[in-house]
Amino acid sequence: MTTSTSASGTEEGNSLRSPLLLPPTPPSTIPESDSAPEKLLTDDMLQRYCGEFGPWQLRHFVLTNLAWALAGFHTMVMIFADREPNWTCIGPGCDPQAKNVCGFEPGSWTWIGGADSSIVSQWGLVCENKYKVGLVQAMFFCGCMIGSGAGVFGHLSDSKLGRKGSLTIVCILDAIFGCATAFSPNYLTYLLFRVLTGFSTGGVGLCAFVLATEPIGPTKRGAAGMSTFYFFSTGIIILSGIAYCFRSWHTLYIASSIPSILFVVLVLPFLSESPRWYLVRRKVNEAMKIMRSIAKYNGKHLPDGVVLALDEEESNKSNGKQDYKEELEQKEAITGSIIDVIKSPVTRIRLFLVVTINFLCTVVYYGLSLNVVNLDTNIYFNVALNAVAEMPAFLITALLLDRFGRKPLAIGTIWFSGTFCLMGALVRSGGIWNTVRMVCGILGIFGMSGTYNLLFIYTAELFPTVVRNAALGCATQAAQMGAILAPFVVVLGGTLPFAVFAVCGIVGGVFGFYLPETLNKPMYDTLTGMEEGEGEGEGA
Repeated sequence: MTTSTSASGTEEGNSLRSPLLLPPTPPSTIPESDSAPEKLLTDDMLQRYCGEFGPWQLRHFVLTNLAWALAGFHTMVMIFADREPNWTCIGPGCDPQAKNVCGFEPGSWTWIGGADSSIVSQWGLVCENKYKVGLVQAMFFCGCMIGSGAGVFGHLSDSKLGRKGSLTIVCILDAIFGCATAFSPNYLTYLLFRVLTGFSTGGVGLCAFVLATEPIGPTKRGAAGMSTFYFFSTGIIILSGIAYCFRSWHTLYIASSIPSILFVVLVLPFLSESPRWYLVRRKVNEAMKIMRSIAKYNGKHLPDGVVLALDEEESNKSNGKQDYKEELEQKEAITGSIIDVIKSPVTRIRLFLVVTINFLCTVVYYGLSLNVVNLDTNIYFNVALNAVAEMPAFLITALLLDRFGRKPLAIGTIWFSGTFCLMGALVRSGGIWNTVRMVCGILGIFGMSGTYNLLFIYTAELFPTVVRNAALGCATQAAQMGAILAPFVVVLGGTLPFAVFAVCGIVGGVFGFYLPETLNKPMYDTLTGMEEGEGEGEGA
């Protein structure tokens, strides 16, 4: 992700350093000497004293991102629970060569695996009721869109609850709603619980990503952030094994929800809150405790005369410890919302661009994923294979992230996917061309998987700490809208879906040209700091 100015940086970088004005704190945080403390940005302190990605960050990163595997469970479980099972004829009035059971005499056929193998067989969601399966999927993503939006967990994570508090709540809700879904007595109840599960699941990845990456140093943050989606893909692979073992949709929902309970009980107590969130909330004591813990665990030493500072305040020379304390008493916690993002001339256009690009890319990502799943293969193997196919894209983009920058890599991967989608739309149907189209779809997923991963890091770098989760929430909302639309594009059939995906990919790449590059740029804490820093950068 972005890099911050070093202690020996340029005047533009030094102008971002300033005293952090906080409520009165114990002597352990404010040095007892008469001289004013050395005030550093979070990135500077990580680079100079604490370590950018040592054992502390590695442990924190892995444990936090286990939540991504849980998000994969609750999202992709619908593939198995909502599938249409195979059927067989058991009497006259049934044609074993037919593609579906529509028009068969009642009692002339039966589901293989029993009625409780999926919700389709449980409630007869076939023929004229088949649309209800797609409706459940769409409503799940509607729940995700609400939960990840700026008005709910995105805003709460930036304000009172914090990153860890929000992650705790969404994981608890996931466990409750997931288990409750297993006991749904009818379709409408099932639909309701899937919406509620989507609501909580939508905030899991958002909160986990920010909590995992904010304590990491600037030169390591990009590659680390790109690695988060490995956990999501791994979760899908594990889910395929769980679904293979638990063939009933009732037991499958319980089995896929228990890990959320284990995460809350066994993992969350060992996670720390983000020091950046503590900083913008004016809780310097807590922030410094975490920074000292990072330094100690990494085998580093953080001097007593060093204090974290926000980037929005101008550098002022304090007359001593007393003046510094008086300044701290006069300041209140800094908060922000999506309204502040829209009001700021710097972030307003960025928000529009990332929302549009996330929407277009998600239509392609989920649309192509659904097309590949429709291959006539074993569903458990097929879902696992799709998840494995995404991993090389994550690795390649992570390796190239800091070499070519966020902007060129984002545009390149989007257009890579769009090109192969265009090829898939142009090839003929039948024979070997079906295989060619399948390969085009896999390569399209490969490119868009890299983009989908990169966009999370890129979006986080484009906005300051005080509104970062709110902006990420809006981008995620747009992505969920794309996920809702994707199944309807796939229903078009033939070459039309590939044509739509090609247009979305090409147009998304064009919008990418208007975003700024964030490689080797500071990761700002406040809107004021970003506006001043970006203004100075343009002036230079």
